[in-house]
Amino acid sequence: MRHYSVTMKRWVSTLLVAWFGVLGCVLAEFFTSIGHMTDLIYAEKDLVQSLKEYILMEEAKLSKIKSWADKMEALTSKSAADPEGYLAHPVNAYKLVKRLNTDWPALEDLVLQDSAAGFIANLSVQRQFFPTEEDEMGAAKALMRLQDTYKLDPDTISKGQLPGTKYQAVLSVDDCFSMGRTAYNEGDYYHTVLWMEQVLKQLDAGEEGATTKAQVLDYLSYAVFQLGDLHRALELTRRLLSLDPSHERAGGNLRYFEQLLEEEREKMLSNQTEARLATQESVYERPVDYLPERDVYESLCRGEGVKLTPRRQKRLFCRYHHGNRTPQLLIAPFKEEDEWDSPHIVRYYDVMSDEEIERIKEIAKPKLARATVRDPKTGVLTVASYRVSKSSWLEEDDDPVVARVNRRMQHITGLTVKTAELLQVANYGMGGQYEPHFDFSRRPFDSGLKTEGNRLATFLNYMSDVEAGGATVFPDLGAAIWPKKGTAVFWYNLLRSGEGDYRTRHAACPVLVGCKWVSNKWFHERGQEFLRPCGSTEVD
Repeated sequence: MRHYSVTMKRWVSTLLVAWFGVLGCVLAEFFTSIGHMTDLIYAEKDLVQSLKEYILMEEAKLSKIKSWADKMEALTSKSAADPEGYLAHPVNAYKLVKRLNTDWPALEDLVLQDSAAGFIANLSVQRQFFPTEEDEMGAAKALMRLQDTYKLDPDTISKGQLPGTKYQAVLSVDDCFSMGRTAYNEGDYYHTVLWMEQVLKQLDAGEEGATTKAQVLDYLSYAVFQLGDLHRALELTRRLLSLDPSHERAGGNLRYFEQLLEEEREKMLSNQTEARLATQESVYERPVDYLPERDVYESLCRGEGVKLTPRRQKRLFCRYHHGNRTPQLLIAPFKEEDEWDSPHIVRYYDVMSDEEIERIKEIAKPKLARATVRDPKTGVLTVASYRVSKSSWLEEDDDPVVARVNRRMQHITGLTVKTAELLQVANYGMGGQYEPHFDFSRRPFDSGLKTEGNRLATFLNYMSDVEAGGATVFPDLGAAIWPKKGTAVFWYNLLRSGEGDYRTRHAACPVLVGCKWVSNKWFHERGQEFLRPCGSTEVD
């Protein structure tokens, strides 16, 4: 039994060291980076292994106890049949005394031994690295974002019927209830209704779970009331009370709803209008939000509303690009393809090799942090719900591959990287996105404007394919560009006059299925005076 205890302690120590190694560098906000979420897969796998080790120890312990019990049962049935005759043999008398003095207390120690201590200690240590309440909320909001952007109903998401998926995944009744409750707690009654209705649908289909219909109706009735559907709120509250007549809040709500309905009737009668109140259908409009081009943006993300007319398409060509006869590209020019004519957006092929991509991801991953935006009023960098990703900035000293990629971008664009920003690497999380924005600065307090000038151009490398979603779209143009691993797109943010080209307002669409990695280089104005001369008019 001492060996059993020593083995367990050694197992616990080994696991703790291994777990710290796996999760020591993992940061919070897992939902904002699929790259960081992969660490959770390995962590959970190790946790399952430690649980199985605990089960094996419990089974071994119970096996020993059972063997002892069987042995004692056979012995006592024999001794109890003739106690005096049995004890007449001095060896039996000695063994009885020894068992009760030594063996039974040893068995007591075995029974009291806490095999779970190792697993619980391990779990407790790792809990500090687990996703937080913020992560769960962020993940739920990400699913709702995908639901809205790609016009997916809750049933489709619940059944996991998404394009390009390799694995089967479904949401249980309890999962759907958690989605609805998250929306409710955020004051998002539109999504509360959609997900609570899905819970009822799955319960009605016979699915079992910890969630009850009464719980669902409690949330649903108040949510539809908040959306202005008083009749349905009343009907759902009555259904709730039929299931749980003692539900105190539902009783109070029922009286309140009936009072409101009566006041509405009296008001209509006093206005000498028809007393019958029109019932509202159980279909609710998605609330209007802060983004004016929301519909256009999301349509483009779905591949709808792209304004690539036959006439415009005739102006788009493919060619070999040698970067204004750059010596390095004369030998090995890049394949260049027009994605849009005005403003001119081009795609380059085979810009980065798979080996270079993997190396850059490897360097960037430990440095990934939640991507920030600059507050337009204060100029302070902060996180925002409209940018869901993690990013890191790589210097040429970090690895030779970074310097090599920088030189390549310089050769392709014909612009100098001396005043460009560091190479930014971004990994998008669940429903990862960056809503419509400009890359150039419109803020006079940006300190870099006086020294390096504004962001002249954007060079965007796609470092992964994306199974569904994740397009780069330009709402004002009606353009959509889809990620292709190893390719890059390039455009100028400023006109030749130095004024911002407002047509370049663009967005990174939410990733529906897949893991999106990109890197980008922002070229600034200073140092480009002779490489991209000014135009003669403001609109050149």
